[in-house]
Amino acid sequence: MNGRKFFKTFNLLIEILKKLFLILPKFVIRFLFSIFSSGSSNFLVFTRYLLLSRLCKSIGHNVYTGPNIVLKHAEKLSLGKNVSIHAGCYIDAGGFIDIGDNVSIAHMSSIISFDHSYDDINVPIKYNPLQYKKVTINNDVWIGCGARILSGVNIGSRSIVAAGAVVTKDVPENSLVVGVPARVIKRIN
Repeated sequence: MNGRKFFKTFNLLIEILKKLFLILPKFVIRFLFSIFSSGSSNFLVFTRYLLLSRLCKSIGHNVYTGPNIVLKHAEKLSLGKNVSIHAGCYIDAGGFIDIGDNVSIAHMSSIISFDHSYDDINVPIKYNPLQYKKVTINNDVWIGCGARILSGVNIGSRSIVAAGAVVTKDVPENSLVVGVPARVIKRIN
């Protein structure tokens, strides 16, 4: 049974389980997420979904999270429906991240919603203040393996970010972007 059918068939049970997870304090949920973060059985994937439903700002149905993802500041992360985040991804939502519906994020990709400033020359760069900027990934986007999405970026609907691309500026809708830094090489329909 695929995820969409599972969520349609067991919607009432899923909603009840999500409400039960509201009882647990967030530090317990974070701890459980770390325990259940490895492995790819259906049980572990579903457990991660329930835990994320408590941690994230919002989450749609049928959200798949693969093993060993790193998720920081989940309370500032919104996930649409039919989203897949594959193994080894790193997501830091400190500056807010909104991910739309039908988005696939391939393994080992990163989405980072902050930059390091370097204005204070009396302080090492790593101790300068962070600058937070929201990242938006609209509906129907495919992010290839090892891609890097940096802060302040808006990726338009029905776009593809090629494997290994580093996205430093907005991506227009219906676009294929490649390279470092990413650039549009093709319009898609």
